[in-house]
Amino acid sequence: MIVTIGFLIGALMGVLIARNKGGNRLDMVQHAAVIGVMMALVALFLNILILRLI
Repeated sequence: MIVTIGFLIGALMGVLIARNKGGNRLDMVQHAAVIGVMMALVALFLNILILRLI
């Protein structure tokens, strides 16, 4: 659940960053995918850390 939310937040951030830079639709998709995956990885490690501490 945390990983999915992290991906969605990252994808939204990617779209907003590409839109502010004046990118077209494909730029927005690429930024959304890359930042979404990065945020999902961060959320995955955070999830593992939380489960280890419990």
